[in-house]
Amino acid sequence: MEYSKLLEELMTQVAEEGASDLHIAVGRHPVLRVSGQLVPLTKKPILTQADTAGLVEAMMGKEWFQEFSRNKEKDFSYSYKDKIRFRVNAYFQKGFIGAALRIVPYKIKTLEELNIPLVLAEFSKKEQGFFLVVGPTGHGKSTTLAALVDLINHTRTEHIITIEDPIEYIFTPDRSMVDQREVGLDTKDFASALRSMFREDVNVAMIGEMRDPETMAAAVTAAETGHLVFSSLHTNNAAQTIDRIIDTFPGAQQGQIRTQLASTLIGIFSQRLIPRVSGGLIPAYELLLSNAAVRNLIRENKVHEIDLVIETNAEVGMVSFNRSLIDLVRRGEITMENALLFSQNPQELRILAGK
Repeated sequence: MEYSKLLEELMTQVAEEGASDLHIAVGRHPVLRVSGQLVPLTKKPILTQADTAGLVEAMMGKEWFQEFSRNKEKDFSYSYKDKIRFRVNAYFQKGFIGAALRIVPYKIKTLEELNIPLVLAEFSKKEQGFFLVVGPTGHGKSTTLAALVDLINHTRTEHIITIEDPIEYIFTPDRSMVDQREVGLDTKDFASALRSMFREDVNVAMIGEMRDPETMAAAVTAAETGHLVFSSLHTNNAAQTIDRIIDTFPGAQQGQIRTQLASTLIGIFSQRLIPRVSGGLIPAYELLLSNAAVRNLIRENKVHEIDLVIETNAEVGMVSFNRSLIDLVRRGEITMENALLFSQNPQELRILAGK
């Protein structure tokens, strides 16, 4: 079979259906994810072992495919005719090759286009600090980070560096100078790239994901030494994010990282994409703004009280996740059923809704 032709057909269908993801696996039709739902492409043949291997090699090229065959998994980016760009994870399951492709649009949307609160634009104006976008996989963290970085690119004259695995959104330098480094291609790992950053006259750094203590420590230190640092974590809310960072370190180092985090953290934005009544997805979110109370709670290891701080500081711009959900329900954007499904505290949500 001519796998480049099959790949072209799949790329075309992804674009036509407005899908966010494409899955290929042995023994199944190719599968799209459209508006959060998996949709099998039943008019396409069920994929064989040769099919999935051929499709993945067509995307990777022979050299990377040989490396992948040895290591059994690989993250990489793939562009189709400069029309569609994907973040791809290729893997083995039951001895067979599979792959998950996430669409990365060429156009970087603005915060307004993403239905993200414009208060986030204030973080793009900071000279230094540590800002995190958190949430589950597939709920728009990278897209929100890209919007913030591109806002800086268009409004400030700075040296921006991104460290990603793989590179997702491509930034076109405007007022700022933008360097994008891909782990495995341009640098050995996140921590090494961050250490090099201190000698590269960088103002703003965007770290695709913090995966280990070395990266977290380097990111916090960068924020402490005058850089504006953006990153993401797979956590559910602000309190869990702070606990996750601190708990990643050995007990003897937790006091130091807690102190550093208290002094550098400027905010945490947690988001989920909720099915919209009119079709598509819309974000619900929690927003923590660092203030004296938050800094003290982090230093004193009372992170469990942060939820209360968010709830009682709405007048300064903080937003609890349940209040964001209720606002979307009242505006007719999402159903109460979906709000309850996504809420981390459905009982409180019912009280807010008056039910």
